[in-house]
Amino acid sequence: MAHTRIRKFNTREMYPGKDMDNDLCMAVRAGNRVFLRGQTGFDLDGNFVGAGDPAAQADNAMKCVKILLEEAGAKLEHICKVTIYITDRAYREPVYRTIGKWLKGVYPCSTGLIVNGLALPEMVMEIDVEAVIPADEA
Repeated sequence: MAHTRIRKFNTREMYPGKDMDNDLCMAVRAGNRVFLRGQTGFDLDGNFVGAGDPAAQADNAMKCVKILLEEAGAKLEHICKVTIYITDRAYREPVYRTIGKWLKGVYPCSTGLIVNGLALPEMVMEIDVEAVIPADEA
Protein backbone atom coordinates (compact mmCIF):
# COMPACT_ATOMS: atom_id res chain seq x y z
CA MET A 1 0.00 0.00 0.00
CA ALA A 2 1.15 3.51 -0.79
CA HIS A 3 -0.03 4.94 2.52
CA THR A 4 0.10 3.86 6.15
CA ARG A 5 -3.30 2.75 7.40
CA ILE A 6 -3.73 2.81 11.17
CA ARG A 7 -6.22 0.77 13.21
CA LYS A 8 -7.89 -1.08 10.35
CA PHE A 9 -11.39 -2.45 10.93
CA ASN A 10 -14.46 -3.68 9.12
CA THR A 11 -17.87 -2.10 9.59
CA ARG A 12 -19.49 -5.49 10.25
CA GLU A 13 -17.62 -5.56 13.61
CA MET A 14 -18.17 -1.87 14.33
CA TYR A 15 -21.91 -2.00 13.60
CA PRO A 16 -23.06 -5.55 14.37
CA GLY A 17 -26.48 -6.44 13.05
CA LYS A 18 -26.16 -4.00 10.15
CA ASP A 19 -25.69 -5.23 6.60
CA MET A 20 -22.32 -3.55 6.06
CA ASP A 21 -18.95 -4.92 5.00
CA ASN A 22 -16.54 -2.03 4.48
CA ASP A 23 -12.79 -2.16 5.11
CA LEU A 24 -11.84 1.12 6.78
CA CYS A 25 -9.27 2.49 9.19
CA MET A 26 -9.10 5.14 11.89
CA ALA A 27 -6.23 7.11 10.33
CA VAL A 28 -4.26 7.32 7.09
CA ARG A 29 -0.82 8.83 6.80
CA ALA A 30 -0.11 9.84 3.21
CA GLY A 31 3.37 11.34 3.08
CA ASN A 32 3.28 14.14 5.64
CA ARG A 33 -0.54 14.42 5.63
CA VAL A 34 -2.73 12.68 8.18
CA PHE A 35 -6.45 12.08 7.75
CA LEU A 36 -8.58 10.84 10.65
CA ARG A 37 -11.89 9.05 10.61
CA GLY A 38 -14.57 11.21 12.21
CA GLN A 39 -14.24 10.95 15.99
CA THR A 40 -17.27 10.83 18.27
CA GLY A 41 -18.29 9.60 21.70
CA PHE A 42 -16.85 6.16 20.89
CA ASP A 43 -13.46 5.52 22.44
CA LEU A 44 -10.82 3.54 20.57
CA ASP A 45 -11.98 0.31 22.26
CA GLY A 46 -15.53 0.72 20.92
CA ASN A 47 -17.14 1.90 24.18
CA PHE A 48 -19.56 4.82 24.04
CA VAL A 49 -18.73 7.77 26.32
CA GLY A 50 -21.02 10.67 27.19
CA ALA A 51 -24.54 9.57 26.30
CA GLY A 52 -26.66 12.73 26.42
CA ASP A 53 -23.62 14.93 27.12
CA PRO A 54 -22.20 16.73 24.06
CA ALA A 55 -19.19 18.11 25.96
CA ALA A 56 -18.22 14.64 27.20
CA GLN A 57 -18.52 13.26 23.67
CA ALA A 58 -16.35 16.09 22.34
CA ASP A 59 -13.74 15.50 25.05
CA ASN A 60 -13.64 11.79 24.23
CA ALA A 61 -13.39 12.55 20.51
CA MET A 62 -10.42 14.85 21.11
CA LYS A 63 -8.69 12.26 23.31
CA CYS A 64 -9.00 9.85 20.39
CA VAL A 65 -7.80 12.51 17.92
CA LYS A 66 -4.64 13.04 20.00
CA ILE A 67 -3.92 9.30 20.24
CA LEU A 68 -4.52 8.67 16.54
CA LEU A 69 -2.38 11.62 15.47
CA GLU A 70 0.44 10.39 17.70
CA GLU A 71 0.15 6.89 16.25
CA ALA A 72 0.54 8.48 12.80
CA GLY A 73 3.59 10.49 13.92
CA ALA A 74 1.72 13.79 14.23
CA LYS A 75 0.70 16.16 17.03
CA LEU A 76 -2.36 18.27 17.80
CA GLU A 77 -0.44 21.35 16.68
CA HIS A 78 -0.14 19.81 13.20
CA ILE A 79 -3.91 20.02 12.71
CA CYS A 80 -4.78 22.28 9.78
CA LYS A 81 -8.51 21.70 9.26
CA VAL A 82 -11.39 20.48 11.40
CA THR A 83 -15.00 19.94 10.47
CA ILE A 84 -17.38 19.68 13.40
CA TYR A 85 -20.82 18.13 13.04
CA ILE A 86 -23.50 18.60 15.72
CA THR A 87 -27.09 17.38 15.72
CA ASP A 88 -28.56 20.39 17.54
CA ARG A 89 -27.62 24.07 17.56
CA ALA A 90 -27.79 23.95 21.39
CA TYR A 91 -24.70 21.68 21.37
CA ARG A 92 -22.54 24.28 19.64
CA GLU A 93 -21.22 26.00 22.78
CA PRO A 94 -20.40 22.92 24.87
CA VAL A 95 -18.82 21.11 21.91
CA TYR A 96 -16.83 24.08 20.60
CA ARG A 97 -15.72 25.08 24.11
CA THR A 98 -14.41 21.56 24.74
CA ILE A 99 -12.65 21.27 21.39
CA GLY A 100 -11.25 24.77 21.89
CA LYS A 101 -9.53 23.67 25.10
CA TRP A 102 -7.75 20.89 23.21
CA LEU A 103 -6.77 23.16 20.30
CA LYS A 104 -5.77 26.28 22.26
CA GLY A 105 -2.98 28.01 20.35
CA VAL A 106 -3.29 25.71 17.29
CA TYR A 107 -5.53 27.99 15.15
CA PRO A 108 -6.85 25.43 12.62
CA CYS A 109 -9.36 26.29 9.92
CA SER A 110 -12.77 25.13 11.12
CA THR A 111 -16.14 24.42 9.58
CA GLY A 112 -19.21 23.68 11.70
CA LEU A 113 -22.32 21.96 10.45
CA ILE A 114 -25.68 21.16 12.03
CA VAL A 115 -26.90 17.82 10.70
CA ASN A 116 -30.09 15.78 11.09
CA GLY A 117 -28.23 12.83 12.56
CA LEU A 118 -25.03 10.83 12.73
CA ALA A 119 -24.32 7.09 12.42
CA LEU A 120 -26.10 6.21 15.68
CA PRO A 121 -28.80 8.13 17.57
CA GLU A 122 -26.68 8.56 20.73
CA MET A 123 -24.00 10.39 18.76
CA VAL A 124 -24.59 14.14 18.96
CA MET A 125 -21.23 15.35 17.64
CA GLU A 126 -18.43 14.26 15.34
CA ILE A 127 -15.13 15.89 14.43
CA ASP A 128 -13.22 15.31 11.22
CA VAL A 129 -9.51 16.20 11.32
CA GLU A 130 -6.75 16.73 8.75
CA ALA A 131 -3.17 17.41 9.78
CA VAL A 132 0.10 18.10 7.99
CA ILE A 133 3.39 17.17 9.62
CA PRO A 134 6.02 19.85 8.93
CA ALA A 135 8.82 18.69 6.61
CA ASP A 136 11.45 19.13 9.33
CA GLU A 137 9.49 16.78 11.63
CA ALA A 138 8.33 14.19 9.07
